[in-house]
Amino acid sequence: MNKLEGMDRLFSIIKSRIKESPEKSYTAKLGSMGTTKITQKLGEETIETIVAALTKDRKEVVKESADLIYHLLVLWVHIGIKPEEVWKELSHREALSGLKEKASRENK
Repeated sequence: MNKLEGMDRLFSIIKSRIKESPEKSYTAKLGSMGTTKITQKLGEETIETIVAALTKDRKEVVKESADLIYHLLVLWVHIGIKPEEVWKELSHREALSGLKEKASRENK
């Protein structure tokens, strides 16, 4: 299985669970709290990933990265972003050199 298939599968699981009872699913509970809470959790996981990286704790970086990706996918589901949209944007950027891509975003 390729890595994007795994992310797509996780996205589908989150999309399904976010509709469940908040009493039975952490994903549903988080989704029911709205964008502010989801982004707060995403920020917390980002900071925890950074701290793990700065302390050079490889295992912790892996764990926190998994949490970070999970919470990012919860946000995508909540606000209606499909993974394909992000993969398409990444493919578009891959076609440009790093400096040209950055300049194209700054000119918008």
